[in-house]
Amino acid sequence: MTNTKQATDTREWALRASLPLSMLVAAVLIGLFGHILLARYKGEKQPVSTETRFYCNSTALNPAERAAHKELTDRLIAARRKITEATDGYEFQFDASAISFPDLANWSVAEAKCCPFFDFHLDLENSGGALGLRLTGPVGVKPFIRLEFAVPAK
Repeated sequence: MTNTKQATDTREWALRASLPLSMLVAAVLIGLFGHILLARYKGEKQPVSTETRFYCNSTALNPAERAAHKELTDRLIAARRKITEATDGYEFQFDASAISFPDLANWSVAEAKCCPFFDFHLDLENSGGALGLRLTGPVGVKPFIRLEFAVPAK
């Protein structure tokens, strides 16, 4: 076998060996890109801004659930008595005569469907007289909480 024939055979073997790997890489990239496009088409990702990785899944609740959740969110914001900033989120204290613990629990369940990156900590103290929610999450979640829950600027 001549050197030229060996070189040609080696190139053909390398091309045949790299083809399945190239196809696999292309399939993975197409799959990822397709998943992103499909999610955007379905309305699953609705960025708050281009500077955040947190988003609400607007399809997690049906229209009636979304309307009820919006109403309850407005009631929670109106019933807030104190806001305390934590290192990983915020703690909200509520007027227990305006919001019940079951209201807060139901709100948390619905919110977790829309925003699964939140951690919810509910407090019921002083024989039901003190009601609290500590809303936390991964690093960077605080600006999202401020925006979504109308936390006033300092």
